[in-house]
Amino acid sequence: MNGDARKIAEGLTYLSGFGNEHSSEALPGALPEGHNSPQRAPLGLYAEQLSGSAFTEPRAHNRRSWLYRIRPSAAHPTFTRTYNGAIRSAPFTETVPDPNRLRWNPLPEPPAGTDFLQGLWTLGGNGDATQRTGMAVHLYHANASMDRVFSNADGELLIVPERGGLLLHTEFGMLRVEPAEVALVPRGVRFRVELLDATPDGGQSPAVRGYVCENYGAPFRLPDLGPIGANGLANARDFRAPVAAYEDVEGLVEVVNKFCGNLWTATYDHSPLDVVAWHGNHVPYVYDLRRFNVIGTISYDHPDPSIFTVLTSPSDTPGLAGVDFVVFAPRWLVGEDTFRPPYFHRNVMSEYMGLVEGAYDAKAEGFVPGGGSLHNMMSAHGPDRETFDRASAAELAPQKIDDGLAFMFETRWPLTLTPHAAHAEHLQRGYDGVWQGLQRHFRPLH
Repeated sequence: MNGDARKIAEGLTYLSGFGNEHSSEALPGALPEGHNSPQRAPLGLYAEQLSGSAFTEPRAHNRRSWLYRIRPSAAHPTFTRTYNGAIRSAPFTETVPDPNRLRWNPLPEPPAGTDFLQGLWTLGGNGDATQRTGMAVHLYHANASMDRVFSNADGELLIVPERGGLLLHTEFGMLRVEPAEVALVPRGVRFRVELLDATPDGGQSPAVRGYVCENYGAPFRLPDLGPIGANGLANARDFRAPVAAYEDVEGLVEVVNKFCGNLWTATYDHSPLDVVAWHGNHVPYVYDLRRFNVIGTISYDHPDPSIFTVLTSPSDTPGLAGVDFVVFAPRWLVGEDTFRPPYFHRNVMSEYMGLVEGAYDAKAEGFVPGGGSLHNMMSAHGPDRETFDRASAAELAPQKIDDGLAFMFETRWPLTLTPHAAHAEHLQRGYDGVWQGLQRHFRPLH
């Protein structure tokens, strides 16, 4: 990454809140005054609206941005089908939903020259991308920066780096995202992924890897706080948006579009990342998970994991999310007379868990950074035997959990695996064994 790009990427500002109207211009006077689409846009630019919701959705849910760009997006050639690689989309029908508890090691090392798009590997998902319902879980493992541009018409992408940082060149500007942060790229926004540690001579770069939640449904938003009150969890002011930064580049550029589950490609004669100014609320963001304000018990019992929700995609049933993004961040445990690790549990929701760093307090071993576990709806799970034995006998002094960062994609529907996830070599075949040895301790009083 060159010095100018790094300076712009590090110049992100904390704006006035997640989902609110924002604006930015790379050149003074590029934003029109008082009109979204004046007869002549400033500086000879084209005015274009990018709508992430229907025009008539309620104001609180409406997502749109106005872009002032060097060329309109309509000036592009025909798209043709291209190879999907390991990317799959809903509906997932090649296998049947599996009630078994499943866990994977990290993805194997990618071949040399694998960029972010080539390195995407779909684990599974639910719903139907053509009906804008459900979600998909992807992982990525890459060792090369992209020299092409990608956009996703099927849904928004929540990127969770686990190893190595990324620089996202988007239509709105640049976003730098590293482990312990997440980046949100809205539906339809074009972007290119550069590795932060890419070698300047174009040689082999250190591999990066992480997780991606593709949300087909309602855009992620902050959850309502209810009795918590006005403050807590993820604060709106901690979400950062890019400052406008455009590419005025003539030359052949491949643009890949994910549409209804398949990849399509076209070769432009210019870079489509040519937005000089913008305003709106359909905007990419970065959020630092270390800023999450954890809420927990200060008396007894373990709160439900919903208390750790960072972002939620609501469904048509109040309180029942299409997908939640939940983080298990560093926190104090002080509950008295309480089994402090997560309790044994069966859930109507389905849970995919990943680990960014360290260890997770409910797992003794086998759950490692870059790996993941899936507990589909009503699949019984909870602490393994070693964790149960240790926590049952622990002295309940105040304890700081600060040696790990785990997260969860929780969804209302079962996740159906892709065939390559169901039969992967890095699938842990003996996962059920972690609960073996949980002994009978029942002692009737009479």
